[in-house]
Amino acid sequence: MDNLPTHIGIIADGNRRWAKAHNLPTIEGHRRGMNAIEDLVEGIVKVGIPFATFYVFSTENWNRSEEEVSYLMKLFTTKILSLAEKMAKNNIKLLFLGSRKGLNDEILKLIAKAEKLTSACTGSTICFCFNYGGEQEIADAANAALKNDGEITTATIAKNLYHPEVPPVDIVVRTSGEQRISGFMLWRAAYSEFLFLDKYFPEMTAADVPLIIDEYKNRNRRFGR
Repeated sequence: MDNLPTHIGIIADGNRRWAKAHNLPTIEGHRRGMNAIEDLVEGIVKVGIPFATFYVFSTENWNRSEEEVSYLMKLFTTKILSLAEKMAKNNIKLLFLGSRKGLNDEILKLIAKAEKLTSACTGSTICFCFNYGGEQEIADAANAALKNDGEITTATIAKNLYHPEVPPVDIVVRTSGEQRISGFMLWRAAYSEFLFLDKYFPEMTAADVPLIIDEYKNRNRRFGR
């Protein structure tokens, strides 16, 4: 395909509402959401998108019920290595963008191991925003810029973002009908296009990827010009 976006960002919203609409427990919505991520990754890789980022757990999500947070952490710990192994076999790199503060040793080790498993992969890069806040990322980058570079500029902040090799987001997709950014990729989304979908995230499939790309191709990106 011509004129492909380099980086698609996806705010994975609506797991709980999908579960409620189907008279299922909240945790089932999150499980189906993980399945949707795997399906979307296949579609993204198939068409050759270089980067895609999923917003899966924000720094504010810790304020949810203890039961829900506990399940989300369990889902993460039980799925992440198998997902990384599958990605490694398919030459897909996996990265985690977010603060490491507040994460227990088990999760930190899993993140490091998953990234290491796919570090040599040269195909598409899939990023998970996990324990992520856009304002926190910029604050962390500014502090790192001051420490590492001696000054805070747009260039030094950019080079100190979480995984600075990840490029700006070309199009941000949010599911569930909500039309807000919720702190997602505040720096990298400065000139992003936005696409808001009415469907809940668990309803997303690989078939949605070409539709997102078609929408992107119809946008006229001027970057302030």
